Amino acid sequence: MATHPSDDVTRTGEVRSKPVESEQVQKLVEEAKEGDHRAFETLVRQTYADTYTLAYRLVGNEEDARDVVQETYLRAHNGLKRFRGDAQLSTWLHRITANCASSYLGRKIRHRHEPLIDDGGGIIDDHPFGDPVHRADLGVLRSQLSEALMQLPPKLRAVVVLRDIYDLPHESIAEQLDITESAAKVRLHRARKRLRERLYPLGEEEAHAV
Repeated sequence: MATHPSDDVTRTGEVRSKPVESEQVQKLVEEAKEGDHRAFETLVRQTYADTYTLAYRLVGNEEDARDVVQETYLRAHNGLKRFRGDAQLSTWLHRITANCASSYLGRKIRHRHEPLIDDGGGIIDDHPFGDPVHRADLGVLRSQLSEALMQLPPKLRAVVVLRDIYDLPHESIAEQLDITESAAKVRLHRARKRLRERLYPLGEEEAHAV
């Protein structure tokens, strides 16, 4: 199957067009860099829904998500002059959002202890067709999957959201969450395992046989 140079092939074999930054967005970014506050406000309005969605998926509730979004745009505003355009604006904002959510949750649960060993050990399950995010039927299991994601510990939820929903590579996930790449893989394996256990409590074969 022929693909266009601007296309990308997902882990499930689907061809997906790579997003192209519009000239309008590029113009707004340049104007915002020059100190045009209205241009930055327009960028916020255009990207807010996507940024909030990611923040909510990472922190799990509306109030915390709003706090994370506020911090995200504050950091974006302060760092906009350093944005060179090597990545899409949306990708850049996703990275800031992930970093802000990680920092926010770290501050929030600092007094609590979550037993999670990040020594890079354990069995790494990185088979794309084995994770429930890609296998769940969107019409039947979407609400169950969303609920299961919210029940994961924040550290595990962050990795599975960034990997299986936003399709970030392990290297980027590790960078944004300030952990090692092996730790990111371990967390992903544990997150997927817990999701399977919640979605298929009887085991996949038994569940489908019922």
